[in-house]
Amino acid sequence: MIQFLLNQELRSEHALDPNLTVLNYLREHVGKSGTKEGCASGDCGACTVVVGELQTDDAGREHIRYRSLNSCLTFVSSLHGKQLISVEDLKHQGELHSVQQAMVECHGSQCGFCTPGFVMSLFALQKNSDAPDPAKAHEALAGNLCRCTGYRPILAAAEQSCCGKQPDQFDAREAETIARLKAIAPTDIGELNSGDKRCLVPLTVADLADLYDAYPQARLLAGGTDLALEVTQFHRTLPVMIYVGNVAEMKRIETFDDRIEIGAATALSDCYEALTAEYPDFGELLHRFASLQIRNQGTLGGNIGNASPIGDSPPLLIALGAQVVLCKGETRRTLNLEDYFIDYKVTARQESEFIEKIIVPRATAEQRFRAYKVSKRLDDDISAVCAAFNLRVENGVISDARMAFGGMAAIPKRAAHCEAVLLGQPFNSAVVERACAALAEDFTPLSDFRASKEYRLLSAQNLLRKYFIELQTPHIETRVTAYV
Repeated sequence: MIQFLLNQELRSEHALDPNLTVLNYLREHVGKSGTKEGCASGDCGACTVVVGELQTDDAGREHIRYRSLNSCLTFVSSLHGKQLISVEDLKHQGELHSVQQAMVECHGSQCGFCTPGFVMSLFALQKNSDAPDPAKAHEALAGNLCRCTGYRPILAAAEQSCCGKQPDQFDAREAETIARLKAIAPTDIGELNSGDKRCLVPLTVADLADLYDAYPQARLLAGGTDLALEVTQFHRTLPVMIYVGNVAEMKRIETFDDRIEIGAATALSDCYEALTAEYPDFGELLHRFASLQIRNQGTLGGNIGNASPIGDSPPLLIALGAQVVLCKGETRRTLNLEDYFIDYKVTARQESEFIEKIIVPRATAEQRFRAYKVSKRLDDDISAVCAAFNLRVENGVISDARMAFGGMAAIPKRAAHCEAVLLGQPFNSAVVERACAALAEDFTPLSDFRASKEYRLLSAQNLLRKYFIELQTPHIETRVTAYV
């Protein structure tokens, strides 16, 4: 059984189909049809809901963290122990919520189909903002599409709703909601079981290892932003899933003198602060990683584990010399991330083995790390080419070189010939030009609807030139903002 709060209503579910999304649960099982399906792939934001989760801050104070999610990509099993808020829950005692009222007064709704998603994104923004901030508003709404092109009044609604915000019914009930969430906090393995399909929800790494050993055919579910597409887009059935999002050990970020250890189930939005502090370009790229809804849900381990050749984080992590800790039963092994990827969607992971955490070396003064993403749109788009460069230059000579790319091969991959040209050489334009030529030996990219093979290779070479120019003239730093 799993338990969660539907606003303030306790829901206990056991026999549901584990393949059921939160979107369809709301619309078909509880009659809340305000949440809309626009794309069923996490691109349009019409299905946005907000999930509240009990958190404890550094001072030991308990509070509820509210986050926007795409309900079309969220399986119901991931709600275990949390609070689900949909657009119907905002109106209180006959009065519109302040974010709804702002949309009305600022004329932010046109055809109205996308409006519930915008309202929920604004609600989450208001809960996480103390004052109007245009940059945060754009980030919060980047995952919501308005086909009537009504963004200006919607942004005005964002400003109004965050300006001088007043306590609402959720603030008034916070102590009560905290108590109710504590009462339903999972204490044992949860399960949804419809007879022919099941999803298991472990709480510890040991339980996860045992379950995965018992069900090696199971699909591991973390954020689900990739896995759920098999259900929503390809109409496949997932007979057995194991949801790892309640394993607290795999959601930790620990900083040591020489490394950062990030649990594989850590949401990308939670990785931001730690990675940005060490590598500002990593943080900039995370701002362009899909949408806020996806970053609130998708995990660093999942972005690695799905082995996509165009995943944004692997090239950066490879260039930084990151490692993954793989767990199987009581056995663990540490593998360089570049050795984890073998071929298209083929990895070094063994049966019943899973990524437990990612180890990222901390920055040193000698490193020159930069990352670049080339895509058709600035926000919420997949890379055509993603490049990460990490050189160590001592006394004008390149003593170490790690150059990694996504979108250039069947796997995220280092540019070995390019690195060989650079090593031991002075860091000047002539050497960089030879390194650019060597990229043609490292990669034979494919053509697809995102870019031709010629464009990809030329972009990779130009990004290396861009990297060199930026290091020579530090005031010129467009970095990851490059796009087609």
